Amino acid sequence: MNILRTITLAIPVIFTWLLMINCSKKNTPVVQETPNPTNRIEKLLQEMTLEEKIGQMTQYNGFWDATGPVPNGGDAKWKYDHLRSGKVGAVLNVSGVENVRKMQEVAVKESRLGIPLLFGLDVIHGHKTVSPIPLAESASWDLEAIKESARMAAIEASARGINWTFAPMVDISRDARWGRVMEGGGEDPYLGSQIGKARVQGFQGADLSAHNTIAATAKHLAGYGFSESGRDYNTVDVGTSTLYNVILPPFKACVDAGVSSVMNSFNTLNGIPATGNHFLQRDLLNGRWDFNGFVVSDWGSIKEMIDHGHAADLEDATIKAANAGSNMDMESYAYVNHLKKAVEEGKVKMEVIDDAVRRILNIKEQLGLFDDPYRYCDAAREKELPNHKDHHATALDIARKSIVLLKNNKNNLPLSTSQKSIAVIGPLASDKNSPLGSWRFGSDDNTAISVLEGLDAQNISYKYEKGAELVTAKTSFLEEVKVNETDKSGFDAAIKLAKESEVVIMVLGEHGFQSGEGRSRTKLDFPGVQQELLEAVHAVNPNIILVVMSGRPLVLTWAEENLPAIVQSWQLGTQSGHAITDVLMGNYNPSGKLPMTFPRSVGQIPIYYNALKTGRPGPIDLVFWSHYIDESNAPLYPFGYGLSYTNFKYSNLKTTHQAVDQANFVKVTVTLKNTGKRAGREVAQLYIRDLVASIARPVKELKGFQLVDLDANESKTIEFTLHKDDLSFYDNEGKLIFEPGKFEFFVGGDSNASLQESLVIE
Repeated sequence: MNILRTITLAIPVIFTWLLMINCSKKNTPVVQETPNPTNRIEKLLQEMTLEEKIGQMTQYNGFWDATGPVPNGGDAKWKYDHLRSGKVGAVLNVSGVENVRKMQEVAVKESRLGIPLLFGLDVIHGHKTVSPIPLAESASWDLEAIKESARMAAIEASARGINWTFAPMVDISRDARWGRVMEGGGEDPYLGSQIGKARVQGFQGADLSAHNTIAATAKHLAGYGFSESGRDYNTVDVGTSTLYNVILPPFKACVDAGVSSVMNSFNTLNGIPATGNHFLQRDLLNGRWDFNGFVVSDWGSIKEMIDHGHAADLEDATIKAANAGSNMDMESYAYVNHLKKAVEEGKVKMEVIDDAVRRILNIKEQLGLFDDPYRYCDAAREKELPNHKDHHATALDIARKSIVLLKNNKNNLPLSTSQKSIAVIGPLASDKNSPLGSWRFGSDDNTAISVLEGLDAQNISYKYEKGAELVTAKTSFLEEVKVNETDKSGFDAAIKLAKESEVVIMVLGEHGFQSGEGRSRTKLDFPGVQQELLEAVHAVNPNIILVVMSGRPLVLTWAEENLPAIVQSWQLGTQSGHAITDVLMGNYNPSGKLPMTFPRSVGQIPIYYNALKTGRPGPIDLVFWSHYIDESNAPLYPFGYGLSYTNFKYSNLKTTHQAVDQANFVKVTVTLKNTGKRAGREVAQLYIRDLVASIARPVKELKGFQLVDLDANESKTIEFTLHKDDLSFYDNEGKLIFEPGKFEFFVGGDSNASLQESLVIE
């Protein structure tokens, strides 16, 4: 019986491995028919030469000043000639109405068929007006606010000629060392799915053909957030249960929301680079999920299959990428140089080419570019909309909602307007650039409202000393940040000011370019001499309110043990200083909740709430259980955690099962009361646990949340409705299954929710 059971359990795993391995075969692509192509597109396909089709599958980085003279030599001349001859389908990093119109005119007026271009840009969190970084927005748990933030970004970007963004990033990650956590929705697949869907809807609007919407891109398919040791571009090794239940759900949610394109990832999955992964792109995305858009490679990722050891050369990489379902080549120069030969030699079938081109042209059709190639080239909109005052109001709203109050033991917060002798210390308090965060193309440097400016705007009396520089040189998105590791010359003045003050606001953290792509870290403390500055100030005045600016969870263990108040402000964008001041002064009651677990030590990473229970969970008296000998297993702050200036109490949890109604399979009700003295918002969270399953389930899984606004002493009954699918999980073949049995339901203000009810569902 044991042998039979082993074989039975192994069959799904073996089947999935074989399916993934199949993607390495060169000449057996499974091409699904693109749904509902228009007559115009089919007519174009019949008229296009092979070179023109390959051109639609090619994307170039901006290669010449479109308002300047025509290139007369080098790569720019070569690319310009391709543009004139219809051999370019999209460009990126070209913006501004004048530049876009000039380049679009070349494509439309000078090429044989006049097919318009896609203009792509990384519109990640705002454009001219910068919203909080996506991880910060995720801390709001406010899907409407997140959607509105993306809508604002689309309006501004489209006004400057952009019609396509490489967002949202929906990679789930459990490792704060990975710099790109700042770009995503955190560690949870349910929350990440809801946020991904909201951002797609915000970018694309109700009608993609409207002149103020842009095509969205779900990225990076798949597993990029599980890069080993948190090092960017590193290998990924995950099991099928993690793949189907944690990594893939946000991508599926974006596809269901109608996302226009999907970007593949830099990493390998089961040893096969995602760019050449037939399983991910054809079998799963185009097949099971019936995806209607197109797949774009990440920058140079087709060429990088050579370095992965999966392709012998660029010609081989071209064949594997095209057959696997990578429809557009971003900056590898693979398709333009090698795809024609591959088709002529029968290594890539014409149906593969037609499928890719049809998908790309479909999105151009949906954007309305065939009817009006210059619909994104309105100089009046460009002058009016970027940095519009309404957009600044939107940015301020989401920035306030993104702030998480981590500690307030002595009710030091909010500060009184009559507070005497406030000291403000720290290099980030006066910084107007770092709060913009990473990935803010289109914005202008030094346009964030600083904390000092926020205090000034509310006529708060304070004195300021920087204490120390964070960086030693001007930095940019393309440069490594040079951190001040030695200069403490400002310490004495900061310490003197702290001695003379009743309360100290210290603003510390990461520079905006210390997180993001290529910004992995092995240490998650305050960079440079900031921790020494904090401890030196604490020695003379422990009454410190710590404001933490960062693009990721930092290790705040010393601060938690020694300081009375900690505010996680992330990198909040244009309205940063106003939002922070509103929270510090009590004009806004903080309601943010953590989308990622904060560790006590880097040694705990990866750390996440929805882990599997081990065979030796402990604790027991003996040493032989799953634990550290030098650190607690518990996080410093759990997923979903965040305080308020008021208090909330949960009670009367009830669960009911309605077997006859699949849409309302389980109902959960709970009473929530504001027991404090001021109005506030609570993010009520519902978690489940499937106690016994054929594939072990996590100790808790988020399955619902509600934002509840309550006046002081007000109570409300909250109802959650779970569908049958909410109690299901994916098996190792990717099939969603429900297994009857005993389930536990938890409701509370974070993932440590202890209010619990059980229900047996047959």
